[in-house]
Amino acid sequence: MTDSTPARSRPRLWAIVGATGTGKSDLALDLAELLQVRGTPAEIVNADAMQLYSGMDIGTAKLPLAERRGIPHHLFDVREVDQEAAVAWYQPRARQAIHDIQARGGDAILVGGSGLYVSSVIYDFAFPPRDPAVREQLHRELERDGLDALMARLRALDPATADRVDPRNERRVVRALEVLAQGGATHGAILPERPALWQPGATRVVGLHVDRPVLTERLDARVERMWRDGLVEEVAQLRTRGLENGTTARRAIGYAHALAQIDGRLTRDEAVAETQALTRRYARRQVSWFKRYPEIEWRDAPADAETLLTH
Repeated sequence: MTDSTPARSRPRLWAIVGATGTGKSDLALDLAELLQVRGTPAEIVNADAMQLYSGMDIGTAKLPLAERRGIPHHLFDVREVDQEAAVAWYQPRARQAIHDIQARGGDAILVGGSGLYVSSVIYDFAFPPRDPAVREQLHRELERDGLDALMARLRALDPATADRVDPRNERRVVRALEVLAQGGATHGAILPERPALWQPGATRVVGLHVDRPVLTERLDARVERMWRDGLVEEVAQLRTRGLENGTTARRAIGYAHALAQIDGRLTRDEAVAETQALTRRYARRQVSWFKRYPEIEWRDAPADAETLLTH
C-alpha cells in the first residue's frame, strides 16, 4: 500500500472520537459489522489511554469480550497498572496495528477519547526525545515546590502550551518542561495549526456530539453505576498488582478517588461527587480538543453507521 494507490481502493483509517459517554464504542462496532456485510473486513484499535491497562475495566467502561460481537480489538489490556503508558509508547504500536489490519485488506477503526493519543496516530508528527536526567530533576522540583510552581514556569516559557495543558496533570506539565529544557518545541498539549494527516486520502474522522445537559446527566449516572458495579473492589484488587506504583494508572479519574475512599480520606459520597465533577470537566476538555480537527465530521449521538457509508 502506497500513497499513489487510488484512495477508494485503499483500506481506510476511521477515527471515532468525542467526549466520554457519547457512544463511540457502539458506533465503532456498528460500523465494523456494516463494513463486513459489504465485503470489507474491519478491526478496532483502542485510543483510550486507560483502557490500555489490564484490570482497569469498570472505571474505564471497557467493553467486555462477550460484547465485542466477534470484531477483533487491538491495544486493550496491553499494559500492567505499574507501567507507564506514555503517548510516545502508544503511537508506534497503534500505527503498527493499523498497518497490519490494512495489509490484510481491512479497514482500521480507531476509537477513543484520549485526544493526544488519537492525534499521535492520525496526524503526521514525531515526538521529541526524552532526557531522564532532566525529567528526574523536574520531579524533584515538583516534590519540593509543587505543581503550581512548575505550571507558572511553563506559562512564562510557553504561554500557548500552558493555556492548553491541564494544570492538574503533573505528567503533562513535567513533559512540556522537559522538552523545552532540550531546546525543542512542546508537543504534548498543542495540535499543529495546520496538521497533516498520516494517511491522507484514506482517513475519516467522525466526532460524536451529545448536548451538554444530556451528557452531564449521563456521566453522573455512569459514575454512580461504576460504584454500584464494584469499582472500589476493582481498585482494591489492582492495588495488590502495584496500582499505586504506576505513574499513569493511579491518576485515572475514579481510581484515585476509590483509593482515597479505601484509605478513609474520602467518604463514598465524596468520592463519587469528586469523580463526577472531574468526569464532566474532562468531557469538556475532550470536546475542545476534537473541535480543532479540520477534518472532523460531527454527528449527533447515537449515530447511524449506515449514514457514514452513504455520505
